[in-house]
Amino acid sequence: MTSHRVPGAAVAAASVTVVFWASAFVGIRAAAPHFSPGSLALGRLLSGSVVLLLFLAVRRQGLPPRAAWPGIAVSGVLWFGLYMVSLNWGEELVDAGTAAMVVNVGPALMALLAGWLLNEGFPPRLLAGIAVSFAGTVVVGLSMSGGGRASVLGVLLCLVAAITYASGVVAQKPALRHASALQATTFGCLIGAVACLPFAGRLVSDVADAPLSATLNVIYLGVFPTAVAFTTWAYALARTTAGKMGSTTYAVPVVVILLSWLILDEVPGLLALAGGALCLAGVAVSRSRPRKPAQRPLTRSHQ
Repeated sequence: MTSHRVPGAAVAAASVTVVFWASAFVGIRAAAPHFSPGSLALGRLLSGSVVLLLFLAVRRQGLPPRAAWPGIAVSGVLWFGLYMVSLNWGEELVDAGTAAMVVNVGPALMALLAGWLLNEGFPPRLLAGIAVSFAGTVVVGLSMSGGGRASVLGVLLCLVAAITYASGVVAQKPALRHASALQATTFGCLIGAVACLPFAGRLVSDVADAPLSATLNVIYLGVFPTAVAFTTWAYALARTTAGKMGSTTYAVPVVVILLSWLILDEVPGLLALAGGALCLAGVAVSRSRPRKPAQRPLTRSHQ
């Protein structure tokens, strides 16, 4: 009988990912006053690419097999590129905790995409969970409406980030059958950087104007939440399912809210927290499985 337990190394790798991704929400919010969404994404991806290429050289891993490239290319454009730009833009308009809660409807969307693209079906709990998560994003949007159109736009941009994150994971999973975690992350990051090259001019001007601390923050985002955390994510994803990996990110909003309170002195309002809780509850419902009825023990005759 096949074990459904996640290997310990995958759990450790996923834990590293959760911590660094949580710190990224706070880092993006801190860098937002000095870098535009596109230049921040490009700076982060270029920093990450340099570190990943060094890792690749040390590990002596070359190009991924041809069969891995479609998934790497799609995840590179959607997850490394569009996700980062939309999240950066969204975090210019809403606080880090709110952004993290909205983005974490991603696991429910992963299950929806897997049902469509991988023929895994649409169980009632999945549809119910997506409905609850959608209601949560509506509540978060209403909580932001007092801040005008900009805040509502920020929630919508974070929802775009959730969609591209989910799409990128579903695209990356098949690629990991053929490529290593390091290969998939390195070339996904490089493709994302190429997609963001139109922002190169703005990046140069932003670096020239930004304080050194803000530029170092961008480098941190590239090295740890990108190069390290995306690699540990891919390592864990290769050893379990996309649904189980998505479930590990439930902890991210909690860590983000704590860090943003300690570092940025930002805490989402009560209505935003309620909406975020609905988002996460919807994800939990979508990933849950119905209980199997208890089997009655069979009576045996004594021999």
